[in-house]
Amino acid sequence: MAVLEKEQQLMIAQPMNYVKFMSLVFNCRFTLTDSGGIQEETSYLGIPCLTLRPNTERPITVDQGTNKLCDLDNLEDNLQEVLSNKDSVIPKIELWDGRTAERVVKSIKGVLS
Repeated sequence: MAVLEKEQQLMIAQPMNYVKFMSLVFNCRFTLTDSGGIQEETSYLGIPCLTLRPNTERPITVDQGTNKLCDLDNLEDNLQEVLSNKDSVIPKIELWDGRTAERVVKSIKGVLS
C-alpha cells in the first residue's frame, strides 16, 4: 500500500457516501473494482471498467464490452489497453436507459387492465 500511496495520480480514499463516490466515478477515465455495483454504474455512464475478479454477477457488462474481467497477471496489459483507447465509445446496453420505472408501470397497467 505504501507504494500506491506515493503515486500522485492515484487516489486512495476512505469509504464515502453514494453521491460523493459517484461524483468521483463520473470524472474518472476508468475504474478498477471488485464491486458488481460499480460495474453497472460505469457501464451506464460509459466509463471503462476493469473488474479484478474471475467472474461477475453482471455478465452483460462483459458481453457488451463495458467491463473486462482481469487478474493481477494481466492487469497491466488491460490497463494499458483502456488508457490507449481514450477516444473509444463505450457501447450502451439495451434497456439501460433510465426508463425502467416507466416500463414497469406500463407492464403493471397492462396486467390490471
